[in-house]
Amino acid sequence: MTTTTTVATRARLAVLGQFALFGMINVSWTSRLPSLMTALDIDAAMLGRLLVIGGVGSLLGALSGGAVVARIGARATLTVAALANVVGFGLLAASALTGSVLLFIPGAVINGVASALVNLSINVSAAAVEQRMGRAIMPQFHALFSVGAALGALIAAGFARAGIGIGVQVIVVVGVGTAIRLATLRPATAVTLSGDRSTAQGGSAAREALSAWREPRTLLLGLVLMAASLTEGTAATWMPLAVVEGFAAREAVGALAYGSFVVAMTVVRIFGTRLIDRFGRVAVLRVSGVSALTGLLLFVAGPSLPVAWIGVVLWGFGAALGNPIATTAAADDPLRASVRVSVVASFSTVTSLAAPPLFGLLAAAVGTRQSLLVVGAFIVLSLAIAGAARREEPGVVPATR
Repeated sequence: MTTTTTVATRARLAVLGQFALFGMINVSWTSRLPSLMTALDIDAAMLGRLLVIGGVGSLLGALSGGAVVARIGARATLTVAALANVVGFGLLAASALTGSVLLFIPGAVINGVASALVNLSINVSAAAVEQRMGRAIMPQFHALFSVGAALGALIAAGFARAGIGIGVQVIVVVGVGTAIRLATLRPATAVTLSGDRSTAQGGSAAREALSAWREPRTLLLGLVLMAASLTEGTAATWMPLAVVEGFAAREAVGALAYGSFVVAMTVVRIFGTRLIDRFGRVAVLRVSGVSALTGLLLFVAGPSLPVAWIGVVLWGFGAALGNPIATTAAADDPLRASVRVSVVASFSTVTSLAAPPLFGLLAAAVGTRQSLLVVGAFIVLSLAIAGAARREEPGVVPATR
């Protein structure tokens, strides 16, 4: 018993580290996009098109990830994905150092696929640790992603302040990050979901992955995750600009507002596990939705910046737990956890691809702050289908309510 507990504890710490690394590596380079534009001599429109190409890679990885994990397991998938990330980021670094857009394109696609597989692998590993420990701890893993993202932004700022180009930064950060990722990979994947069938043959693994797309509950959880991703992602992309435009504030104030959102979200993710254990997923998901919706409306309709700032905090509170709850619910049945998490993650990937350009067009038409009202409709949808997150007994046919 002591050995089992020790393995689970070590696995939890290692998976927490994997989430932090994932956030740190990804955000450290996206924080230097202005430098990348300069290095490649491109404008914002061209950068947007290049990032969409990388997003297509993410979608491919998300769609195929369930079959891959079901076939070879989380450990092998994470290993392959980590090494593929090295290749992808190597091409991105080379593109920045040489000014070659042609090198950026394959690098972005490889990184997109690899990052989607890393995301799926660590979430499946987190679900296994959560199952072994017998309590809701998934939000803590997602909190460490946020911490890692903040660290990545600070690292990027440090390299930028030192006058070091993005190409060199990517080589250093990804090199160190990958070394740590591989060193902690074995303990991070030491705990597997009970009844894991990762040795399924290629054909059966693919059929199993496709069958998850026909499960009503899994699709509803995908919509919950889509709403959660939109609630969180639009804040990251548009909140700073909305503060600057809506309240004639300085850029630093907009950044500080988003910082408040991240802090609120991270705090709830760290301590929200107790709420889930005590009140259940569905109740917490609904309260979170009400908080996010209230905060969003205050932010959009608030007559002053202080009122909008209260909305920012409530929005952050409400955005914290939707993603981890939906991911955990998708992994209820350990026999089908990887394929279901893959399906659910695909909804988030589609959101990240479609939302930025669509909100850009909407913001140009009605204003940045007002365009965020669309997010409210998705939050209402999430409230209506929150019952899909109710715990499912392994082996039970998926239900919609």
